Order: sequence, then C-alpha cells, then structure tokens
Amino acid sequence: MNMNKKVYSYLVAFSAILILSIASLSVSAQTGISVSPPRTYFTVAPGQSETKQVLISNPSKTNTLELSVSFGDWKYDSIGNNVMAEAGVLDNSCAEWVDILPQSFFTVAPGESYELDVRINVPNNLSDDIPVHTCMVYITQINPVDGVNEQGANIKIAVRSGIKLYHRKDVPRDANVEITNFVYSKEDPNRLKFAFDNVGNVWTDGIITCELLNQNTGDKTKLEDVVFYSMPGDERHLYFNLPEDLAPSNYVATAIFDYEHASSIKMAELSFVYEK
Repeated sequence: MNMNKKVYSYLVAFSAILILSIASLSVSAQTGISVSPPRTYFTVAPGQSETKQVLISNPSKTNTLELSVSFGDWKYDSIGNNVMAEAGVLDNSCAEWVDILPQSFFTVAPGESYELDVRINVPNNLSDDIPVHTCMVYITQINPVDGVNEQGANIKIAVRSGIKLYHRKDVPRDANVEITNFVYSKEDPNRLKFAFDNVGNVWTDGIITCELLNQNTGDKTKLEDVVFYSMPGDERHLYFNLPEDLAPSNYVATAIFDYEHASSIKMAELSFVYEK
C-alpha cells in the first residue's frame, strides 16, 4: 500500500447524543407524538435515585392519544447505527432500574400535554466494568386511528416515539478517544477510512472534519464533515467520501477530531496516491 500515516494527539472531548423517534408509516392521518426531551442523562451514585421529567404532547387537533410505556435496550454498531434489543438483554442495560410515574398508561387529549416522571434507581452493587448504562423508554399509541396509505387503502395507524436514557456514576468525566487507523485503499478507491476507539468513561460525540491537499498543485479540497456518536468501549469505523471529480495526484489528508465541546482536538494525517 503506497501511503504514509501520522497520528497526532492533543488533549480533548465533546458530548452530545443521538435521538430516536419512530413513526409507523408515511401516510395520511392526523396522529403523532411529541416528546421532550428525546434523551435524558442521569449521573447517579450506586444505591441512589434520581427523577427527571419528560413532557408528552399531542399535536393533533382531533384525536385523543391513549399511550403506554415500555422499555428496550440499545447500543451502537461499529459504524454508529442504533442496534435495538429487548429490555435487559444487553450488558449495559439499565431498563430494570427505571420506574415511570404516576403510571405507565395514560391519555393525552388533542392539543394537550402530559408530564411523566422517569425515576432511575441505581443498584448498590454496581460493577466498575461498565461505566455507562442505557435503555430506551418507548411511548406507544394503543388506540390506532384510521388512515390511508400511498396506494389509497384504508389502514389503522399507531405511532411510537423513543426516549434514550443514559446513566453514569457520579465520578469525574473522562471523555477520551484514541485514533486507531486512517487509511486509503485502491480496493476501496472512493473514500478514506477513519477508525477510533472510545477509551473514556462517558458517552462521547462530535464532528470529524477532513481536508485534502494536492501536493502537486497546492489546491485544497474540504470533504464533508462526519458526525459521530459513541459509548465507552465502542470501536468505530467512519468514512470520508472522495469527490467524483477529484484529480489524480499525490494527496495529504488531514482529519481533525473535535469532541467534548471543542475543548479537545486530535488530528491524523494520511499521505496517499489517488488514481482514477
């Protein structure tokens, strides 16, 4: 492989987190759910509890929502997609710690809102092996409404929205990532591959920017930014797509890894030869 690789590290971090909202179908019907916030963070010591509020709103002008609450698990795969599972299946699940108050079944009239209390009860014997625990809280409509699909057929429609819960212990944050690879391969000539591990103790999200320098002409080309989301222990693979009109030449790619509210930056450089 005709390339040289350099990796430079500077101290840093960024935090944000990804939202999941699910609607059953894109069809004609006056139904929906608005959930705020779509993600909720808890920092709670073992043996302690904390309660936060979630506001469920019914934007419909005509239909009452009858809703139920259920739980699930989730994690990210190697390219950052959400992987869903039944509650309690994943090692990092906190689904069994969560209570919904005042109840898990409720009704929201048209144009009105309903406030739920989400309480997390952290066990006393919490292991240090898993620094962050997560789960999904699903808000599901149980009174489907009449609708019409794209083919004009009459159907019943129900909607569901998901709230991501995150828990970590009450310890100092260590948002840290380690760049593990930055490569170009003639076998995959239309993109650059960037890889990193989340080696910290907290969810870490941010943006990776990349710029190409044509070593023959001095021209610079900015590639599309890549947004990432990661959890402790994640091994992430991301890709920068190369422009279709990129001229054959010798290039230096500089990727800047910006996370934890821009207080930290890590950078990687890659020299490669691009041939159409």
